[in-house]
Amino acid sequence: MIRLLAAGFSLLATVLGPLGASAQDSDWQNVLDEARGQTVYFHAWGGEPRINAYIQWAAREVEQEHGVRVVHVKVSDTAMVVSQVLTEKSVGKTSGGSVDLIWINGENFASMKENGLLAAPGWAETLPNWQYVDVENKPTVTVDFTVPTDGQESPWGMAKLVFMYDSAHLETPPATLADMLAVARKTPGRFTYPQPPNFHGTTFLKQILATVVENADLLSRPVDPAAFETVTAPLFTYLDALHPLLWRQGKAFPKDAAHMRQLLADGELDIAFTFNPGDASAAIANGELPPSVRSFVLDGGTIGNTHFVAIPFNSSNQEGAKVLADFLLSPLAQSRKQSPEFWGDPTVLKVDALPENEKALFDALDLGPATLTPEELGPVLPEPHPSWVNALEKAWAERYGAQ
Repeated sequence: MIRLLAAGFSLLATVLGPLGASAQDSDWQNVLDEARGQTVYFHAWGGEPRINAYIQWAAREVEQEHGVRVVHVKVSDTAMVVSQVLTEKSVGKTSGGSVDLIWINGENFASMKENGLLAAPGWAETLPNWQYVDVENKPTVTVDFTVPTDGQESPWGMAKLVFMYDSAHLETPPATLADMLAVARKTPGRFTYPQPPNFHGTTFLKQILATVVENADLLSRPVDPAAFETVTAPLFTYLDALHPLLWRQGKAFPKDAAHMRQLLADGELDIAFTFNPGDASAAIANGELPPSVRSFVLDGGTIGNTHFVAIPFNSSNQEGAKVLADFLLSPLAQSRKQSPEFWGDPTVLKVDALPENEKALFDALDLGPATLTPEELGPVLPEPHPSWVNALEKAWAERYGAQ
């Protein structure tokens, strides 16, 4: 009888969970075994030295722990990588692809998903460290610019538009877009933004549009070409007033956020912005900005999203790519990434749910003097539907590109 009861309890436990956990462990062990010896070509933006250094650290850790070599292929425009994978598909290259993992979100993810360029759905949710992702409180970890991820990309970090100002030159930062225009009128030439289609420049356009649009629900839907001009009229009215007051009278623009940050450091600008709430503190820690720089956001909220890594459908080393993606989700990698000393990029994990020893990694972080608290960061404005990106960039170029 005792043996029968023990066998029954064992069978019940197996049905209710341990078999699933054991099978999952076995499946992941198979991934680890297949990954060992592979070389993962990770195509990721290479325009920020701090991020590049972080990727190199992660590469060393993954090679040491799992025998997976990681090559950071530095890119300036993710859309070009998407085109590369699309070209490979068009010539029938369904395996042996040149891209194993890609840093991605937004319109580029939507394009890859629409064209069938991604690895099969659900892989991200099979990663062991997925259990720590804060799906409940950070909905954008599963919805990318209104498009469900369906487990075809793994969240890497949280992003939110945050402005920076040098308190040594500007006593009180603007709280609204109207205030920003007033500051620009008072001190012309001391503000600017990167030229679209640069990501940060386009984000600035989306921030203005999300603030001034009469019906914000329209932004969550695909662009209606017939209504585009009417919907965006307040945006371009604002930009028409702002441009003559910009750095170099709006006839030239910084090439990217790093250039804009350098102009702030050099004293040419009073205000810059970033899509990383920890960027100002990280730049101060690395001697890239003066200690007098602080962060601020606009009343009513700023644009926010999640950035991800994704595996193309024809990746040559999908197992190695999964191992790297899982490591990037680990508490060790996420806590290091959030430290301003290394990057300052906010975590996608639910820190309170971590084991105590791993939660301690986050508790020990000093987020720096210019990092706003979650309360100070205020509400997150959702990203518009991906179709708005190209539409806004095209309209901007037609209006201001020839200047």
